[in-house]
Amino acid sequence: MSIRTPFFMALAILAIAAASITGAFIFEALGYAPCELCLKERIPYYAAIPIAVLTLFFAARGSKTLMRAGFVVLVLIFAASAVFGAYHAGVEWGFWAGPTECTGALDRAASVSDFLKQLETVKVVRCDSAALRILGLSLAGWNAVISAGLAALATLGLRFRS
Repeated sequence: MSIRTPFFMALAILAIAAASITGAFIFEALGYAPCELCLKERIPYYAAIPIAVLTLFFAARGSKTLMRAGFVVLVLIFAASAVFGAYHAGVEWGFWAGPTECTGALDRAASVSDFLKQLETVKVVRCDSAALRILGLSLAGWNAVISAGLAALATLGLRFRS
């Protein structure tokens, strides 16, 4: 059986997506706390993994229409994930502003009681500061690259007629 089949494309997407989300959990366990945007970047993986399983099942059963539908959904999910990862990486590089909940300057407290009140609502993990860079890219940047690659794999899966 050739590796250039829809079955193996779906299997590769499933394996890479599962490894990516597992990697995120490992980095978190190692002490790299995710910011609000990082947590939102995981959502496409939570949606795509079961869809990849279904696409794999449909490819194994020869259900061409359902398999192709699965690949279409995977293309859309991972393309959106790549855009969101690039947005987050841009926030980290300072190319554009991120959400006010986790970026920008902190308000100065007028009094000690105001300061204590701020401590209850301030988020410690900032979205505009990369906790870790690997080969020059933050984890958000790597998410953009991986998601774009997964979208490309899903697009290749659509090219198969059998």
